[in-house]
Amino acid sequence: MAGIYLHIPFCKQACYYCNFHFSTSLAQEPAMVTALLKETELQKEYLAGAPINTIYFGGGTPSLLPEKDLLRLLAAIHKNFTVNADAEITLEANPDDLTPEKLHMLQSAGVNRLSIGIQSFHEEDLKWMHRAHNAVQAKASILHAQDAGFENITIDLIYGGPTLTDAGWEHNVQQAVELGVPHLSCYALTVEPGTALDHFIKKKKMPAVDADKAARHFEQLLKWTGEAGYEQYEISNFAKKGWHSKHNSSYWQGAPYLGLGPSAHSFDTKSRQWNVANNALYIKSLEHGQLNFEKEELTPVMMLNEYLMTSLRTSAGCDLNVISDRFGKDKKEKIQKEVVKYLNKGWMYEAGERLILTPEGRLFADGIASQLFF
Repeated sequence: MAGIYLHIPFCKQACYYCNFHFSTSLAQEPAMVTALLKETELQKEYLAGAPINTIYFGGGTPSLLPEKDLLRLLAAIHKNFTVNADAEITLEANPDDLTPEKLHMLQSAGVNRLSIGIQSFHEEDLKWMHRAHNAVQAKASILHAQDAGFENITIDLIYGGPTLTDAGWEHNVQQAVELGVPHLSCYALTVEPGTALDHFIKKKKMPAVDADKAARHFEQLLKWTGEAGYEQYEISNFAKKGWHSKHNSSYWQGAPYLGLGPSAHSFDTKSRQWNVANNALYIKSLEHGQLNFEKEELTPVMMLNEYLMTSLRTSAGCDLNVISDRFGKDKKEKIQKEVVKYLNKGWMYEAGERLILTPEGRLFADGIASQLFF
């Protein structure tokens, strides 16, 4: 099975914390869609005929796409690839875009999963983040989506921000639970270099991120979601039974995927490549029938380190048999020695041949993985 990701690099306005590739001008949208259609055709052999199990429209804000362009892009994928009849087709959306009319269009087009960028149900938080929607639209977008017949819904929530109190964070999580949202993606506020948030903090116009608050919010999140029947199947992802994200799960399991659009990444299990992160250059290259990307061949050590990083973030953990079979028995034995300190600290436990992080260990997941790197 394989997946396809399409990067739609347009937003109404820039959120202060965001470092994804996007433009706030829609002037290039028609030319961008034409370029995406061309890249889809040029890359039809990239996945070597593997059936497509997931399609993901990310961004940016894919919900800004006009109906005709969304239909053209989906038609091109179906023309150039073998798409499974039950493929998961996800579209990221901003709450203010999800009118009943837009939702009906998305469903008619074949979208069967919505990823809604709620971030918070509180007006103060949304204004601080410089989001395009308000608190009323946040809740209404979920209700409208459910009324339109969408069951497979995930929402994004951000914790650890300066305007978000513990009580406000509990309200955000409980609001999602009460609305019956089956999947939550929850992220700590992070200061990425070059973002508006980074600039404001350096200029003392905003407070620095409170790491202790973020850790406390994360621990509260684990408690509240656990009590509500959600499984934390990856560090930032929580789902009711049967509602895991197939697309993101395929990333963590090392399945191949094709990325279309400026800045999009692709992976064929042996190499990784990423498109130019410039809208004008991306469009110009494809107008001349040329792909514009950089490529990196993956060594066994790079693949092992990536497996450690991704597997330890999931509830399934790191399978020592996979390491032994794919990378050598000596690598397995070295890891077994290295993890003793984490087992003794209570940050990790063994389940057969799997190494799984405890709730406390998940606070340090990336650090633990990097300490195990070869």
